[in-house]
Order: sequence, then C-alpha cells, then structure tokens
Amino acid sequence: MRIATSYISRFLLIFIFFSTVSVANASFKTNGRLIVIRVANFGWNVAANLKINGQIVANIVQGRRYDHRISAGRHVLTVSAVPNNDMRQPTSITVNVRPGRTYIFTALWDSDHVYLRPTILSPAEMAKLGL
Repeated sequence: MRIATSYISRFLLIFIFFSTVSVANASFKTNGRLIVIRVANFGWNVAANLKINGQIVANIVQGRRYDHRISAGRHVLTVSAVPNNDMRQPTSITVNVRPGRTYIFTALWDSDHVYLRPTILSPAEMAKLGL
C-alpha cells in the first residue's frame, strides 16, 4: 500500500509541476515586452520618469533602461524629466501591445521637452545592448 501511495504522490507532484510550467508559459505568451532606452546625452543629473497608464514604473538614470513584460492591450506611456525644475509638461504616446511582440522606445530631449520615439534596432544593435 505504501508503494502505491508513494507513486501517487510522485505523480501528483510531477503533474502539479508541469501544470505550473504550462500556465507560466501561457501567461508569458499573452504579454508583450517593453524596452525604454535613455539616450546618453540626456543629462548626467537628469532621469527619465516613465509612467504606464498613469502609474510610475521607473526613473531611468544614465546607463540604465526599462525592460519588462507588459500586458497585451492599449497602454499610454508618459515620460518626463526628473528633477523637473523648469516645470516642463510630460509627453505621452499610446501603444497597442500585442502578445509576444517587443516594443522599443528611446527617451530623447527636443528643445525643452522629453519624448519617446519608437525605435527599431538591428540584430547587431540588440546584441550590443544585450537584448
């Protein structure tokens, strides 16, 4: 009887493990990937404040980037400079995220405001960035 119980317990543990992996893979494929790169000449003492749908998700400082999964659907990305001593208005862009796709944006300065520009990188540039 102990042998049967042992086999059943092992089977259930293996079944639970594979079910968990399958659910994780399914949710992985229903999301997209968002990468926001901060240009080098952005300013050494200024960060790019990134909001997704009004929620602050990152302050991207020199030498860093935002690289996370994002749920599929319509999202509003808003970027501004911090600290914002000159009371500059943030700028926004809408992105419609599709499952399994990667969206790359670059945070740039133009005149007196910061904005996000959609960016297409070559495979060599992506490898250089470690993407």
